Amino acid sequence: MATKHEQIIQHIIALSVGSKISVRQIAKDLNVSDGTAYRAIKEAENQGLVSTIERVGTIRIERKKKENFERLTFAEVVNIIDGQVLGGRDGLYKTLSKFVIGAMQLDAMMRYTEADSLLIVGNRFKAHELALKAGAAVLITGGFDTEPHVKKLADEKELPIISTSYDTFTVAAMINRAIYDQLIKKEIVFVGDIATPFAESYYLQTKDTIQQWYELNETSSHSRFPVVDDKLRVVGMVSSKDIVGKEKSVVIDRVMSRKPQVVQSKTSLASVAHTMVWEGIELVPVVDQAYHLEGVVSRQDVLKAMQQIQRQPQVGETIDDIVSSNLEASEDDESIFETKVIPQMTNQLGTLSNGVFTSLITEASSRLLMKVKKADITIENLTVFFSKPVQIDSILVIKPKLLDVGRLYAKIDVEVYNERNLVGKGLIMAQLINR
Repeated sequence: MATKHEQIIQHIIALSVGSKISVRQIAKDLNVSDGTAYRAIKEAENQGLVSTIERVGTIRIERKKKENFERLTFAEVVNIIDGQVLGGRDGLYKTLSKFVIGAMQLDAMMRYTEADSLLIVGNRFKAHELALKAGAAVLITGGFDTEPHVKKLADEKELPIISTSYDTFTVAAMINRAIYDQLIKKEIVFVGDIATPFAESYYLQTKDTIQQWYELNETSSHSRFPVVDDKLRVVGMVSSKDIVGKEKSVVIDRVMSRKPQVVQSKTSLASVAHTMVWEGIELVPVVDQAYHLEGVVSRQDVLKAMQQIQRQPQVGETIDDIVSSNLEASEDDESIFETKVIPQMTNQLGTLSNGVFTSLITEASSRLLMKVKKADITIENLTVFFSKPVQIDSILVIKPKLLDVGRLYAKIDVEVYNERNLVGKGLIMAQLINR
């Protein structure tokens, strides 16, 4: 039976797009506490099922596919630009395909304004009206209002008309930044993107015997399987170590390891990789919040995904991406690296930021380990010493040195020079993720 939390999520999914949602109403309809309803609505918001807007409330929106993150709903636009909805609230759930800046003559503006677009314009009432008639929503900049008949038209057509105190340039920059941030999020790989789905997963039930383990082992060539109860909830794991020397008639429930490591579909690739290395395991069950089995993720899945990520061009660049793209191996020695301090790497004083310095020594160490051991690393411990500030446009030379390396761990000392002066050092303890 589904938990109350799951029942609320399913209830929200079943609501038609555009429906208003309130904690009190959910609590009343499903006979749950306000706290339970609130937590479930927040989870629905994280899943992209609803959006909460000040002075409007929470509404059911279309859940966007991951590959379509660059498209926003009007509700999201309201939140991004801290806007006020003047009319057409029933259309806030809709997705906009493009936005048009109305800084031209009216007839030229209308040639670009089409259905499902958003016209960003000042206090030009005729433009507001014509845009709504063309099927476009309107965002009025400068904090201006519009005429009553325009608000009525927005309500009739269920197309939002929004007002913001920001100017047109700032609004366009804010929306672009939001899309850019979402493109970065889009590229983060989650367990759900790489896991083997439930229908293709191998698992055992608590009442099965060791004989069934051998049969599954022969069919799949795997040696580690999740164990589920009669409600398909993960209650244990069983591997070859658990069954060795036991009779084939022994029930799985008696030999399995209880309270196993599990992950959820929204767990990041980096997190599951760390879990696998730290626990020394080859396969982890993927579960929902009620521990129902949704699939499995293997070490091979994780390594394959990490290799693909390294080959992918980034659409939205994070600070780490900027650091990585500017770090190059020295022509004289491939285990020494050089980089130029560009403006994005600096703090408010115009010197190299401490966070970027840490990223530089981590990236250099990672490349050294890839060259020497053909292994990725996950940092376990990092000690950094800053001795001198580094100015913008400086050329840094980074020298990582392997102090000790084993099958699972590596210890690396890193020195950073600017014009032959030592400007900082780092000592890294890292776990190896062998390919």
